[in-house]
Amino acid sequence: QVQLVESGGGLVQPGGSLRLSCAASGSIFRIIQMGWYRQAPGKQRELVADINSGHSINYADSVKGRFTISRDNAKNMVNLQMDSLKPEDTAVYYCNTRAYYTVTSWNEYWGQGTQVTVSS
Repeated sequence: QVQLVESGGGLVQPGGSLRLSCAASGSIFRIIQMGWYRQAPGKQRELVADINSGHSINYADSVKGRFTISRDNAKNMVNLQMDSLKPEDTAVYYCNTRAYYTVTSWNEYWGQGTQVTVSS
């Protein structure tokens, strides 16, 4: 199994910044992709940003130009730098990965979630 541990959430004023980090550990043979999703109250979980092993990156339109995702392959970590935060960014943020745990078998894993609140 693969475990994901997130850190870095909290309360910030509009226009402020936060940095989320996620570390993957456990039976990792090869990571395919790492990323961040979020879920606001009453809404579906949505992709924020992800990055694959080839360093191809996807961002939700709502965060382009404000958020930056980065990955440390050696440490199996993914970070999300969030700048110019808006109240509508308030949500629980989940780390996500798809990883091979053997040569031929892969699975999808989720972190426990970290709360990000943007409010004055």
